[in-house]
Amino acid sequence: MLRILCGLILTLCLGVAALGAGPDAATAQLINDLGLREAKAPIGASGVWQKPRRIVVTMLDRQKASKPDAVAWLKEVAGEAEIVVATSRDVPAAQLEGADVLLGYCTHENLKNGKALRYILNYSAGVDNCASSPLAQTREILVTNMQRVYGPGIAEHVIGMMYTLTRKLYVFRDRQREQQWDRAAVERTSMQEVQGRTLLVAGLGGIGTEIARRAHGLGMRVLATRNSSREGPDFVAYVGLSDELHTLAGQADVVVNATPLTPGTTGLFDRSFFSAMKPGAYFINVGRGRSVVTEDLIEALNSERIGGAALDVTDPEPLPPNHPLWTAKNVFITPHVSASSDEQMGRYWLVVRENLRRYVNGERMLSVVDLKRGY
Repeated sequence: MLRILCGLILTLCLGVAALGAGPDAATAQLINDLGLREAKAPIGASGVWQKPRRIVVTMLDRQKASKPDAVAWLKEVAGEAEIVVATSRDVPAAQLEGADVLLGYCTHENLKNGKALRYILNYSAGVDNCASSPLAQTREILVTNMQRVYGPGIAEHVIGMMYTLTRKLYVFRDRQREQQWDRAAVERTSMQEVQGRTLLVAGLGGIGTEIARRAHGLGMRVLATRNSSREGPDFVAYVGLSDELHTLAGQADVVVNATPLTPGTTGLFDRSFFSAMKPGAYFINVGRGRSVVTEDLIEALNSERIGGAALDVTDPEPLPPNHPLWTAKNVFITPHVSASSDEQMGRYWLVVRENLRRYVNGERMLSVVDLKRGY
């Protein structure tokens, strides 16, 4: 009997340790590497928190290949809470009934259907679909996102896009499709080197910082803007505030939009912005399509006011057939895939599990969103 009792006590202690002992080594390393930010106060000290009883997890059908044991893995840190799997992005009210936590997407529908929700872990970095809902502004609810988690993959996508533009690789790709060996397809002096040139990152957040890091490593001078302060890493030569965007654009050979979509960034990149850019410079967008006035971008491209553009996001999106952006001069388009990579889902699952563990234990949360600011 004593042996059984000791065994039960040991099992209970191990279970408590798994829930509240802090992140494992891999997760702790990831938090450090990405610079994920902790909230100043533990969520357990707020009026929003209570130990969750029902947790809804969405979209697992799309992610089985990367984490086939996701439900069992999440249950290890979920305490006594029930885990319910939903297959749709917008979860039916019946599945969200009584749910405290949603691991999925913060949308108007989910806010409307999840009347008892206290915490939403938003699978994407952007929260514009959440912040634009009137319910998000009136309800007391915690939202965290995946900021910085997608940064490394998006940053490498940006570098690939930059070289596609500066080395005119899209021209040679077209010649390949036509089976033409055409060394004169591009003037040799038009194939630019980036070392010593200037790159401007609009939006020096988690993604923007990763872009800046790689551009600096290629020997580029890096400028940046951010909304909150002039603080930045050593590899950024100058950090300006948002009202300096046009001035800094006039100095840059490459401009990258990495801003979130907010009322202040909607339509930010318009005719006046493209006119402020250095003639012949390149524009890359991995932020949001609606931050760009598409008609003004097309005009800047076709008039050759700018040298070219590479877009992972567009407005409208998806970009419909026969839209004039498809055939604009010197444009390269990818279909909102810059966050995808062979490593991204590993980082993603570690952050999902760690923030769930922290919430269950009332600890300081990672990557808390300010819905009034929109990021």
